[in-house]
Amino acid sequence: MSDDVCLAEFEKYLTDVKKSSANTLASYMRDIRQLEGYLSSHGRPGLEEAGEDDLAAYTAWMKGNGKSAATVARCIASLKCFYTFLQNEGEIDELPTTKLVPEKAAHKLPQILTSKEVELLLEQPECTDMKGYRDRAMLELLYATGIRVSELIGLNVSDLNLAAGIIRCSSKGKERIIPLYPAAVKALSEYVEFIRPQMIAEPDEPSLFVNVSGERMSRQGFWKIIKSYQAKAHIEKTITPHTLRHSFAAHLLENGADLHAIQEMLGHADISSTQVYSHLVKKQLKDIYNKAHPRA
Repeated sequence: MSDDVCLAEFEKYLTDVKKSSANTLASYMRDIRQLEGYLSSHGRPGLEEAGEDDLAAYTAWMKGNGKSAATVARCIASLKCFYTFLQNEGEIDELPTTKLVPEKAAHKLPQILTSKEVELLLEQPECTDMKGYRDRAMLELLYATGIRVSELIGLNVSDLNLAAGIIRCSSKGKERIIPLYPAAVKALSEYVEFIRPQMIAEPDEPSLFVNVSGERMSRQGFWKIIKSYQAKAHIEKTITPHTLRHSFAAHLLENGADLHAIQEMLGHADISSTQVYSHLVKKQLKDIYNKAHPRA
């Protein structure tokens, strides 16, 4: 197969067989296309003919160009998936990826906002126009539930039960019910009742949050929104949509929430993913102790 056919068949495999998420699909395809570009520009064989030395040279080239250990590790995972696919399809006899071993990435604790910083961020949307009401509802919902940004923009109006103060969130084939605090219920109620009907492009639009064109909000669109409010609030920490998810979990833990309850609300399959917040809270307490104790 030509490289173009290889890529097309691999994309079809990820979509139809692996049922990969949109993010995983985009990530894997980007990694393989970048490998294809490297092989072509460095006078090496095509994707099917590339051998162990070619792939080793590629990962070394990535490191030499400043790619992080985490980025290289993700790329290696993509390469292993791609070449296993080619082998299963009978296109190659041996895997050229057997000697690719990712370096262990330095473990970084997630950055969170303080309670005061969260309050400051949530105060930024001004409810003087439709966009302000929508943005306030989005930020309140994100901090109230700790859902992922992909889950936030994927919500439909039917996922809300404001009378009960809950949302239904579906991800990776699993559904979870997450409670909402009163301020989030109020912000969502005002948006859904008075603002959203004026913003949607079609009466049967299912999306909860829509852009100025009246269609479902995109990840990029929400990223721009949250960065604009970070600048407006003069918060120096780098804030991403995931920052509020981390802050939600850490603040619950700080205030005595059960780790398994947080795991369920976050939708973590493994408790070890949730335990990182325990380490984060302990580190913060240690930092406070070292700064405040007279003999520290």
